[in-house]
Amino acid sequence: MKILFQNIRQLIQVRETSSFILKGAAMKELPLIENAFLLVEDSFISGFGKMEEVPAIAFDEVVDCSGKILLPTWIDTHTHLVFAQHREQEFVDRINGLSYQEIAAKGGGILNSAKKLQEVTEDDLYQNAAKRLHQIIQSGTGAIEIKTGYGLELEAEIKMLRVIERLRKNFSIPIKITFLGAHAIPASYQGNQDAFVEDLLQKYFPEVHALGLVDYFDAFLETGYFSVKNTQRLIQEAKKYGWKSKIHVNQFTAIGGIAMCAEEEVLTVDHLEIITSEDIIALKSSNTIPVALPMCSFFIGIPYTPAKQILQNDLPLVIASDYNPGTSPSANMHFAMALGCIQMKLTPEESINACTYNAAFAIELEKEIGSFTIGKKANFIITKPLKHYYKIPYLFTENIVEQVWINGKLF
Repeated sequence: MKILFQNIRQLIQVRETSSFILKGAAMKELPLIENAFLLVEDSFISGFGKMEEVPAIAFDEVVDCSGKILLPTWIDTHTHLVFAQHREQEFVDRINGLSYQEIAAKGGGILNSAKKLQEVTEDDLYQNAAKRLHQIIQSGTGAIEIKTGYGLELEAEIKMLRVIERLRKNFSIPIKITFLGAHAIPASYQGNQDAFVEDLLQKYFPEVHALGLVDYFDAFLETGYFSVKNTQRLIQEAKKYGWKSKIHVNQFTAIGGIAMCAEEEVLTVDHLEIITSEDIIALKSSNTIPVALPMCSFFIGIPYTPAKQILQNDLPLVIASDYNPGTSPSANMHFAMALGCIQMKLTPEESINACTYNAAFAIELEKEIGSFTIGKKANFIITKPLKHYYKIPYLFTENIVEQVWINGKLF
């Protein structure tokens, strides 16, 4: 099946290879072709160029893209997509002046989500998650990472893993599974973090590994959650099971977590709303990827990740949604990308790169998706008519997506 997409106003993120993640000044580069064509064969990209270079061959289908922009689908590398219920009461609590920590102290936050998830049936959990994922793909996301972490109890965590695996089997986009076993201290372990960590190491890890579903491990390394010492123990044990780590860190406080994560060679450090000069030095000496979650900052009113500081130090950057029911109840990567420009002062090029090309590296799919490169999967967005890609962040509340193509097929 050969499909020609012709008369494309701008074909953006065109790259011959994707060997290296973009760092610093390189993130300002967004290669594109004006008045372009794209050739898709079966599920893959097989050619592109200027319209006058369209090959003289027969096509099974021709799609006219006059006035429209084509870009790779968004890649969302940090989500908590599987949950039982929203937490709108906490939204009102924050309006009334309660902090994230105060809401958690009175039984809200992660513990609230865990209680509800433990009570819901696996089938209901799956049906609700599937509806969300369908909407997310329609909005332009073509690959996603999904975490556990709202089970807390072993049986409930395994329930979440089975639900995510069903999503992976039933949807055509790449889905990475992260075991967020250390998301919070369960109520039955309150005041005894060490005991819960010991149970994670001795009970949770072996049983979860036996399922053969997990790609990554994660922990919430933060004051009042998991200490640097205990998180390091968990990361080291995860390595023994073949799991790389993607760690929540520096959301509210800087307690030396980033230096430890860099030392342990974790794949990504996510949040980073607070960054010290020591954190920057540690990241520069590692291959660990910083991931910003600007929709969380927007929703709960905390600082934004200092993206410009990160890039000025010749580091890479990824932007993800942090979709979850408490602090970022949206998976709209278009809005996350726009916040990168509006609030984090990234250029459109930097922000698009953070949500597409670089994001592929944060879930180790850089050889498959993230750019228009011959041989990669044909996962891309066709926008509504737009004069320039600058309008993508500019029109941050508008649905700019006309079509989403996944594996060479219209979704």
